[in-house]
Amino acid sequence: MAIATEHLVLEGGAGPVDCALDIPEGGLDAARGWALILHPHPLFGGTRDNKVVTTVARACVQQGLAALRPNFRGVGGSAGEFDHGTGEASDMLAVVDQFRARHPSLARGHFVLGGFSFGSAVASQVYAGCGPASPRGLPVAGVVLLGTAASRFSVAEVPEDSLVIHGEQDDTVPLSSVMDWARPQSLPVTVIPGAGHFFHGNLVVVKRLVLNYLGRVLA
Repeated sequence: MAIATEHLVLEGGAGPVDCALDIPEGGLDAARGWALILHPHPLFGGTRDNKVVTTVARACVQQGLAALRPNFRGVGGSAGEFDHGTGEASDMLAVVDQFRARHPSLARGHFVLGGFSFGSAVASQVYAGCGPASPRGLPVAGVVLLGTAASRFSVAEVPEDSLVIHGEQDDTVPLSSVMDWARPQSLPVTVIPGAGHFFHGNLVVVKRLVLNYLGRVLA
């Protein structure tokens, strides 16, 4: 559990980006770094308070990371309209730059990217724009993608040690499409038997998988 959740506003290409920041025990000064966790499709009820997003955020906080959960364009207090992932990725890169400038101590720590469904596609594009091979050249300790929207949006390549979790019975994004995306990268996919797209009844399993992954990549 976060000891507190602060609300802050950063700036994207369409205007304000409404964010929540979950703070781990010990406060920001004691945090090991930070995570950016991105939510599902804004036009289908996706917000930063989605249960999968908050489950991943809680796992990050439990591992000593501050977890930043922005709302995409047109959601909550965030300005603008849905832009099919392009404007959202640009906004999130701006959020990364501003948050790092605002919190230099966190910027010197571990950085983790995560996303669920549409948010997974945006997270992959953020990795492409800020990761080690990009002009920003930021070290990214880990990438966590859930319900990866490979059949619906452009999902960029991610590191070979990323955690990709998918439901066996996902009827929104077929498992086969995620395997087709992962196969050329030789990227393992963790499949939760019987789980659907929203991981109903499986969030305890999701949290355990994320905690174990973070324990390894942050060691």
